[in-house]
Amino acid sequence: MTKTIRIGSGSAWWGDRVEPAQLNAEQGRLDYLCFETMAEATISAAQVRARRDPSFPGYDTYLDDRMRAVLPACIAQGVRIVSNQGWINPRGAAARIAELLAGMGHKGVKIAAVDGSLVTERIGQLADTVMETGAPLATLSASIISAEVYQGAEPIAEALRAGAQIVVTGRVADPSVFMAPMMAEFGWDALDHARLGAGNGIGHLLECGAQVTGGYFSDPGFKDVPEPWNFGFPIAEVSADGSAVIEKVAGTGGAIDLRTVKEQLLYEVHDPANYITPDVVVDFTTTRLEQIGPDRVRVSGIGGKPRTPTLKASVGCTEGFIGEDMFFYAGPGALRRATLAKRILEERFRIVGLQAEDLRIDFLGMNAVHGKATPADWPEPYEIAVRVAARTRTKEEALKVGREVDGMAVSGIAHTGKRVPHQDRTREVIGVWSTLVPREAIQPSIHYLEN
Repeated sequence: MTKTIRIGSGSAWWGDRVEPAQLNAEQGRLDYLCFETMAEATISAAQVRARRDPSFPGYDTYLDDRMRAVLPACIAQGVRIVSNQGWINPRGAAARIAELLAGMGHKGVKIAAVDGSLVTERIGQLADTVMETGAPLATLSASIISAEVYQGAEPIAEALRAGAQIVVTGRVADPSVFMAPMMAEFGWDALDHARLGAGNGIGHLLECGAQVTGGYFSDPGFKDVPEPWNFGFPIAEVSADGSAVIEKVAGTGGAIDLRTVKEQLLYEVHDPANYITPDVVVDFTTTRLEQIGPDRVRVSGIGGKPRTPTLKASVGCTEGFIGEDMFFYAGPGALRRATLAKRILEERFRIVGLQAEDLRIDFLGMNAVHGKATPADWPEPYEIAVRVAARTRTKEEALKVGREVDGMAVSGIAHTGKRVPHQDRTREVIGVWSTLVPREAIQPSIHYLEN
């Protein structure tokens, strides 16, 4: 086959910028625009919000913004959309997209919602071990609020083959969102690990958006790229053999070169020979990269190995609360005052009987990032923000942090700068753990609608 397809990135996470997606839709000459909007904790956080707020629809809170930006160009140019913005309610997201299309005057657009990733009610029967600790999964049972399995590209590809112009999903592995169009267009079999390895590798290059076009790569004076305020999102022109050219819309900032592609290729890859996804085990060690023009890199040779008999599931658990606040010192002696302030707070927490599993008092600009590895002889900073955080089992204990920090305003030491206090400086902690479930136990379902 000589056919190629053009797949553009629309987002790399929930909070990503919207404008580059619109630019790709309008000027990228795309066949597909794909959105990746999840992090490990996204679904767990969505479950927590749904418990507290009955009006929360359960899908990406920026769904409207993104769809309003790209739907006009996508519908006009026949660009198909694949997105995991469905979170814990893919059908609701699909219905909302249908409403948006109707409001724009577009009728008869076929939309598919892919369900099946949520397994909260039966995770105890499907899995038995926590991967990070080796402990029985039953030790988490009292605190579990969500469990979702990483699904692959197969149900998305099926929906695309059935004519869906827009496919919205729940939890799907990041590269699978981008590989599904390749499976649908090129007729790749779900067990063809050679081609799926290549396709997932290309998906991995696209899934983090601007990271392959210079975002998160740029380091002034060391790794400079043009116009870092104007990063474009990547586009892959993919061939049926799994090779691709990575490029971006002309005139956008950043860069696509061997350096940016290599960094993204290895991003979050623990073992380059065995990058496990739901669809295939990718082998990056055979990858060939070639700069074929300005901001154009050809990628080929990515390998694949047979998929695993299990699928990874993320298990979200409630793990208490964090109380957090901050105050400031500036000018000569800022470090000396901050050090005394830390001692004062430690003593006051002892007086009020703070029950904390962990307590940190960090000096931002001094030791907050590297902690004990911070050089002892580092020059004294001119200003310091003192961040206080405690991890507790109950919200009542977490509230003690803000109360004691408030007291530093007039019961602290000279020149304490304090933010205006507010009632609640706590947040619930959602821990995310991993486990494996049998592949055959997960049955995705596809629901179609036309607006």
